[in-house]
Amino acid sequence: MRNLLILLLFCAAQILLGQSNATPTEKWSPNWITMPNVDLEEAGLYLFRKSFRLEQVPNEFEIFISADNRYKLFVNGTLVSLGPNWGDIEHWNYQKVDIAPHLKSGENVLAVKVWNEADLRAVAQFSFKTALMLHGEGELEKIVNTDKSWKVIEDKSYTPIEQHVRAYYAAGAGDFMDNNKSVGNWMDLSFDDSQWQSAINAKEAVAVGYGFRQQDGWKLVPSILPEMELTKERFATVRRLEGITVPSSFPQNPTDIKIEANSNIQILLDQEYLTNAYPTVVFSGGKNSAITLTYAESLYESGKAKGNRDIIEGKTIWGRKDSIISNGEDNQEYTSLTYRTYRYVQVEVKTQNEPLVINDIYGTFTGYPFQLKASLRSDRKELSDIMEIGWRTARLCAVDTYMDCPYYERLQYVGDTRIQHFVSLYNSGDDRLLKNTINLLDYSRQPDGYTLSRYPDRQSQVIPTYSLWYIGMLYDYMMYGSDSNFVREKLLGSRQVMNYFISYLDEDGSLKNVPGWNYTDWVPKWDAGVAPMAEDGSSAAMDLQMLHALQSAIALEKELGKPEFVVLYTTIANNLTRTIKEKYWDASKNLFADTPAKTQFSQHNNALAILANIVGEDTKRVIGKSLMEDTSLTPASIYFKYYLHLALNEAGYGDQYLDWLDIWRKNIELGLTTWAETSQVETARSDCHAWGSSPNIEFFRILLGIESTSPNFKTIRIAPKLGEIQRIGGEMPHPSGIISVDYQRDGKNLSATLVLPQGTSGEFLWNGTIHVLKSGKNELKM
Repeated sequence: MRNLLILLLFCAAQILLGQSNATPTEKWSPNWITMPNVDLEEAGLYLFRKSFRLEQVPNEFEIFISADNRYKLFVNGTLVSLGPNWGDIEHWNYQKVDIAPHLKSGENVLAVKVWNEADLRAVAQFSFKTALMLHGEGELEKIVNTDKSWKVIEDKSYTPIEQHVRAYYAAGAGDFMDNNKSVGNWMDLSFDDSQWQSAINAKEAVAVGYGFRQQDGWKLVPSILPEMELTKERFATVRRLEGITVPSSFPQNPTDIKIEANSNIQILLDQEYLTNAYPTVVFSGGKNSAITLTYAESLYESGKAKGNRDIIEGKTIWGRKDSIISNGEDNQEYTSLTYRTYRYVQVEVKTQNEPLVINDIYGTFTGYPFQLKASLRSDRKELSDIMEIGWRTARLCAVDTYMDCPYYERLQYVGDTRIQHFVSLYNSGDDRLLKNTINLLDYSRQPDGYTLSRYPDRQSQVIPTYSLWYIGMLYDYMMYGSDSNFVREKLLGSRQVMNYFISYLDEDGSLKNVPGWNYTDWVPKWDAGVAPMAEDGSSAAMDLQMLHALQSAIALEKELGKPEFVVLYTTIANNLTRTIKEKYWDASKNLFADTPAKTQFSQHNNALAILANIVGEDTKRVIGKSLMEDTSLTPASIYFKYYLHLALNEAGYGDQYLDWLDIWRKNIELGLTTWAETSQVETARSDCHAWGSSPNIEFFRILLGIESTSPNFKTIRIAPKLGEIQRIGGEMPHPSGIISVDYQRDGKNLSATLVLPQGTSGEFLWNGTIHVLKSGKNELKM
């Protein structure tokens, strides 16, 4: 132990001597601007305008833009950019936008909505004060720099409204818009803004770098993300009407729906699938009429019961709301400030003394612009359906961050994200959102060294196990991503995380009494998802997750780091492995127990033990058999089935993979179009949790058998587990191109066509025999 402490102190010194690889950004000259004579920390909606003249339209007109809390940029009336992407005050994102395609010779106008939801803002939304920053990149572009030449007015039609939903909610306010107080046509070039005030300086913009920071407030960093996707989509059907009839063309086509004076009507619209979208309502007349939009993933039977999501009979709607008051003019238009998540939208209209006409209602889908590059070729429609639903779920849980759920929280949790990033890598190959996630989680590190459980997060939630999984995320990116330098820059933070947990190791090597919410999985009989613990504060779940983090840290340091840390972590991992076997292994049951008392057993800890490779192949198989057959084991939820399935495959049972999909089949039977948060599907809070999209990984990783066996996916192992499948194939993205596989069986014979990207090599494993693969096309008959 004394030698271990000396080594630990040496490595800590290496941490302190470590150098940051942060690169200085250019010096900023423009100002942040804001509205004079208002409380900049209170809620409000502010409209900014800048008119300017161009003799001719340049090929490029690049600007940098940011705002607090959020902005929408319109160029000559066209929406061009939304943001900024979520960060924190010390890492405030700006977006680079080329607005040249939207400019014209002669007069032009930039119009920007900036709003602050104040205390009602999303938990992921940091704020310093309401302000706008826009900077022209070149000499010509500097004509639009934010300064006192910009005009601004407060749009007093807006009030954020608190939301009341049936669960923990953290996704921000609803909109209340009183159009009697709105500023009409303010984006038009001909609009007269002479009565508007000149913007005032909020503070000088500051970029990170140069060894000093001049002022408090936003520290600007360039966003590494593209603009989010915006695609118009129409509602599919009307499911319920009260107090009105509508033409058959509605809502799939723009159709005038007249609501008579002094009426109260309801229209329940069904998108037929869950979506993230900016709803838009176009309406006319109806002075002082109230339009209320209620958004829901599904309707409720009673209490928290949802039942089949396709069925609405006898059910009520409950959820997030927006409200609009009509000013009586024609062609008024409401679009929500931030996107809403819904399958069902109830439109309620209460008219006063004038009739109101709904001219149109539709949505504009938004999300990170992932492109699906993976495909699965099979005659089993069930697999295609599961993959489609999984991809939709993953997309709805990925905007400017990954998130647990788009309806309730919009918070980027490590546990969720570790599965989500594999979906991105195996299905899209786009790693920018993953790198953004790792950056944000690295920013969340606390003075003691651990990361927060989710970030951005103003509530600073601590789930220690998620900080351990963060080390696993770094390992995953090293193995499957393309940017080794990116991971190398994160090693300083990785060492600090590990150092924190090492400080909680007891003499016997176990983690004990780590502060925080030690969540493992949503198991109904576990209190708040915390696996059973001994009275001394130790548990197999904590020790095994620590061991996984140590193994990831060892691999990272071997490839990219320092040998001193390899020695340190290996010493601790070996000691912890011995402790786990001594404390938790029950020879009579051939299983690992949850605590040293050996009275409780779970799928979780035995799956983690297999994946940690701390038992031999024969024992793995014995444990795996119990994982499938022993109903007394505490079962994994839809989240932890990701680790369970990987463990069963590792134990040699991958050929039975199709038997493990019952929870996904249940979701489909109950009408879900995305995967529910928990295995209790009928009463699940959220209908959209991307940790349930793990089959989109497993189809390629288990069925088709594709794995990375060296950093940057340079070498590839392909070991398919086909079970009874006779013919299947697919493609998935790779940092150097596409991996393609096709399998066809004829009795006991297998024909395999395998295409590896250039610059890679690999091996194909079938029936215990290894076949060497080269880049390009490989054809095998066995």
